[in-house]
Amino acid sequence: MADPSIGTTLKKLRKERKLTLKQLAQETGVSISFLSQVERGKSSVTLESLRKIADALHVDPSVFFAEQEDSDWTSRLERFYYKDLTQGVKEANFVPILVTLNPGDSEGNPFAHSGYEFLFVVEGELTVEVSGERSTLGPGDSTMFDASQKHYWFNLTDQAVKFLLVSSKTV
Repeated sequence: MADPSIGTTLKKLRKERKLTLKQLAQETGVSISFLSQVERGKSSVTLESLRKIADALHVDPSVFFAEQEDSDWTSRLERFYYKDLTQGVKEANFVPILVTLNPGDSEGNPFAHSGYEFLFVVEGELTVEVSGERSTLGPGDSTMFDASQKHYWFNLTDQAVKFLLVSSKTV
């Protein structure tokens, strides 16, 4: 089920920037129809697409969750579950998010965006791909990398994995 608040926020940001759906589609590489469906709450958005959209709008992806009334919310975007850990602080240069990946989540394509990412595995086993090289992280393991390198995370196990994602804000 799509989260309608993400679409509402997307449309608001796009209109504020005086961008048409066509212009945003060209900047993100996602289709006009997909963007329209997200704005209308008819389609879910993956982290990969959300990152592309956020970069094109020059915002951090966490802005799409700021409309939530409960500061301890959990939101589902297809296979990923996110918990915003910012506690409403918007001025920081980084954004902490607790991510849960379902067992066997191995779909998706590596992507890049501006800034840096720090990952810390809380529980489970996370496979991380950065610039075509894969590594496996277990509980207590961490990695940090330049997010302009193509990257993606996978859960290739039969148990959920939880990890802390700290992204620097885009400039």
